[in-house]
Parts: sequence; C-alpha cells; structure tokens
Amino acid sequence: MKNILVVGASSGIGKSLTHLLQQAGHNVIGTYRSNELSGSQFHYLDVLEEEISLGFLPESLDGLVYCPGSINLKPFARLKPAAFEEDYKLQVIGAIKVLQAALKPLKKSDSASVVLFSTVAVQAGFNFHAQVAASKGALEGLTRALAAEFAPKIRVNCIAPSLTDTPLASKLLNSDDKKAANAQRHPLKKIGTPEDIAEMAAFLLSDKSTWISGQVMHVDGGMSNLKV
Repeated sequence: MKNILVVGASSGIGKSLTHLLQQAGHNVIGTYRSNELSGSQFHYLDVLEEEISLGFLPESLDGLVYCPGSINLKPFARLKPAAFEEDYKLQVIGAIKVLQAALKPLKKSDSASVVLFSTVAVQAGFNFHAQVAASKGALEGLTRALAAEFAPKIRVNCIAPSLTDTPLASKLLNSDDKKAANAQRHPLKKIGTPEDIAEMAAFLLSDKSTWISGQVMHVDGGMSNLKV
C-alpha cells in the first residue's frame, strides 16, 4: 500500500485516478477546492492562496499527482497578459507550492513518484492554444528539471493528454456533434476518457515504472505523432 496525494481529486482525471488507486488498496489523500469531498482522507486546498499548508500529509509520501488546470482557447490578439499570469499561477506556481510543501515526506519514501499534466498542444501546436500551451510548456520544463534534481530518490514525469471528456472540457464537448467532430480529429477516432489518463498516471505511480523519469507521456489518441 502506498500513500498518494492527489491534488484535485474531486473531478475529472483526479476523481477517476482516486477511485482507481483506492480500488488497488492504496491510501489516497485527496484535495478539493470547489467540489467538496467527504471523509477524513479529503481536505480543502486552494493552491492560489499565498501560503498553503499540507499538514494533513503522512510522514512518508509515495506519490503526488497535481491535477488542477484550465482550458481557455482564444485568439492571441484577444488575450490579456493577466490571463497568462492566472494560468501560470494555477498550473505552475500551484504545482511548485505543493511540491515544496510535500518534499520532505516524498524524500522519506523508498520509491516516490510525482506526476504532472501537460497537453498535446505544447508539442503539436494548435490555433488559439497560446494561453494553455504557455503554462503547460513550463510544466514540461519543470518536469525534466526536477527529475534531474530529485534523482535517484524521486521520479518526476508528466502526462500530455489530448482533449479528454472531463468537466474542464465540457464547453468543447457539450453536444454529440462536437464530440463526433473532435473524435474524427484523432487518428484513433475517439475522445479520451478520464480513465484513459488515470491508468497512465497509476502506472507512473506504481513500482512497474521505477526506471522511468523525466518523461512526457503522450496519451492523446495518436494526435501528437500520427498522420492518417
């Protein structure tokens, strides 16, 4: 049994991952901000606050997953610099705060693993994705830098999904026509599910991936590499 912190456990990928890990017998410590979760293992956390506390963590932490994110798609000319700052605070600075607060218990584990989230848009390049790709690109850089700095004690990897059917993407998938059109954009002709991404995260947290670190894993229906 591992002790695993899932930041953003109340929705989407984080929710699916929490269920998957619990079913496997792990002790999941989850956090939420807007969708409240009941139970002693779930805790309110707002990563946008100036100071955060993770005093509820156990002495040793085997895994950490940072799920908070946003999807704001607009033409670059309509984006304000403040919008980039907001994304960066949520997706990059928030992850940094959590990692720094959890570093001591992570170091006490025999085999700790950190999982962050990027997007296929960082490598592929899509119209109107400047805001999300800028902050997620920073997370990919952070992944590689921390994987080097924390080796060999703590592994750090990143998952880069394509469009996934989560509440975060609901505006892009709120009709059957939109779902069908987006599915056709992918070589595998389907939209990703939270479970698709959660399975990869669970693998990266497990002892089956102890020789993997500093990687960006593309779970994207073939979008990043295939032309069919």
